[in-house]
Amino acid sequence: MAKAVNSGAGTLRVLVVDDSAFMRRIITDLLQSDEGIEVVGTARDGLEAVEKNLSLQPDVITLDVEMPRLDGYGALREIMARRPTPVVMVSSLTREGAQATIRALALGAVDFVTKPSGTISLDMHLVRDELVAKVKAAARATPRYRRVLGDLPARKQGLKPFRPQARGTPEEMPRQVVVIGCSTGGPSALHEIVPRLPADLPAGVLVVQHMPAGFTRSLARRLDEISGIAVKEAEEGDPVTAGMVLVAPGGYHMTVDNRGRIRLDQGPPLHGVRPAVDRTLSSVVSVWKDRTIGVILTGMGYDGARGCRELKQAGGRTIAEDATTCVVYGMPRVVVEMGLADMVLPVHHIAAALVRLVREG
Repeated sequence: MAKAVNSGAGTLRVLVVDDSAFMRRIITDLLQSDEGIEVVGTARDGLEAVEKNLSLQPDVITLDVEMPRLDGYGALREIMARRPTPVVMVSSLTREGAQATIRALALGAVDFVTKPSGTISLDMHLVRDELVAKVKAAARATPRYRRVLGDLPARKQGLKPFRPQARGTPEEMPRQVVVIGCSTGGPSALHEIVPRLPADLPAGVLVVQHMPAGFTRSLARRLDEISGIAVKEAEEGDPVTAGMVLVAPGGYHMTVDNRGRIRLDQGPPLHGVRPAVDRTLSSVVSVWKDRTIGVILTGMGYDGARGCRELKQAGGRTIAEDATTCVVYGMPRVVVEMGLADMVLPVHHIAAALVRLVREG
């Protein structure tokens, strides 16, 4: 698979794609306000984006979601199939925009930036630092086109076994709990793992993906649509139950109490993020102890390492994603280098390993 083409030296070359001439100019100005970035071209729609990716060979592409002729989703498929290039989606906070962004991330977009909900001309400067930082980070990522379950149409809901509403349901605490943590590149990795978990998995699963509010709900809905196992965004008081995946809502740390129920809080970010994998792992280990399995997937930084250390001290088991399939080999690398990983696996082998560990335990 092609590597990101910019090694961090010299000027970063960016292609800006948006159907609005006004937005193209604003994004260009914001990016070029950083001396390390040069916008080498712009495109008005997905078809032009595909052509200019081949002719200009940029290091990173910023890609709008809703465009004529070929939308961002279709353009991403072509870009990743013909010349894999790190892509940062620029999306709206609408429900439709969030759903399209999740599908794009599942196919291989590295990250996304949300357009402000107010007056664009006045508010776009508010996302300048985020846009610049994510474009620079994307240049260090490995673009990966996912031809997997995340690209399948929604599975018929009739195939999913009936489950009562989680909130307030008196369920027996599962014997084991799996905590999956991820950041940049996480949605595509989750689309590789969650749909391969059986509906009758005899363990609860908690997912912590670094992502803002609104998008985690779309992520959970999309995973639920294509999976046999049930998936939902976690709510305060939800019980952790076998055969259910609960996704931490953006903007909230997710922990569990001693009765195995979800607790959400907006305490200070940890490692600069909220939700934080460490908060969830530490909490789960305090309840399930050696019956906890931790999985650390692709992402920048070191969130999850402290929780994995607590998990190992309690006798639990950990899986780290192998560098060969990570979009960003950061979070798993720290776990591996600290000697905390029982298994180091490519992402497409993790679901099978999880099922085996759970059923053996």
